[in-house]
Amino acid sequence: MNKFEHEMTKHSIGTGDRGSQENFSSRRRAFRALHEAGCFVIPNPWDVGSARYLQQLGFAALATTSAGFAFSQGLPDSEGALTCERNLAYIADIAGAVDVPVNADFASGYGTSPQNVADNVTRCISAGVAGLSIEDATGDPSSPLYDLPLAVERVRAARGAIDQSRAEVLLTARTECFLVGHPDPLRESVRRLQAFVEAGADVLFAPGPHDPTTIKALVDAVRPKPINVLVVRDTGLSVADLAALGVRRISVGGALALAAWTGFTRAAQKLKSDGSFAGFANSVSYPDINGFFVTDHRARQSGGRRSAASTS
Repeated sequence: MNKFEHEMTKHSIGTGDRGSQENFSSRRRAFRALHEAGCFVIPNPWDVGSARYLQQLGFAALATTSAGFAFSQGLPDSEGALTCERNLAYIADIAGAVDVPVNADFASGYGTSPQNVADNVTRCISAGVAGLSIEDATGDPSSPLYDLPLAVERVRAARGAIDQSRAEVLLTARTECFLVGHPDPLRESVRRLQAFVEAGADVLFAPGPHDPTTIKALVDAVRPKPINVLVVRDTGLSVADLAALGVRRISVGGALALAAWTGFTRAAQKLKSDGSFAGFANSVSYPDINGFFVTDHRARQSGGRRSAASTS
């Protein structure tokens, strides 16, 4: 066992059989099936508690959020601040804490060269993910997107690493054209996403657009491959509306974490500026949240005991 695998094992301690390779394989099959028809929401927890709660609500899969996790660690959402090792530990924590498939927000793969991307994708697979995404953003404001040939090679390298692992992890290729201010984001997004399909991507993702016409154009451009749409604010569109446009998967990025930060910052500011406790009004009650975790903790302990008994 190498150093990284040892660290991942430590992050899976206390998860019963959730961290077993057999369990991860089952989740990967279930995750692939989710993408074959219909439309589903894949919300983004920022820690184990939020992941456990989202699973309890009945979501069929979860996805990590680099933004939500970074903010919880007092860091900005950037690869320079949120290192590969730190993100991998978080990804392993989430994958080991739930029973549903987990898709990893793996930024730009934490490396420029295709080989760097392949090496890090292999490490991400070891964390127990059912899927992962690779972006084409460079992090350099003067040249925010990788040139298309290199962007394609990076996706192809990720595909190769997944195939070599034989883990059946779903690869999402993501272009940042809308988010970096490209002068013709739709045309360039279509060009890139179609090239990523040829490079072996299973799912395509171009975050940014919220209008139905643009979303439909992206769906049609890569059909029959599934499209992920990011919704981080109330756009007036419902899950049913997006499904009718042909969207297969809907993620919310850091939106749930920002919703939590909204309540916290407003209550804290009111407490400091006005000496008022009004920010605590309408909060979910302590008994409600603690009661959920009491029940959840007991269920996990019981599951762990059953798993230990079955292997003894």
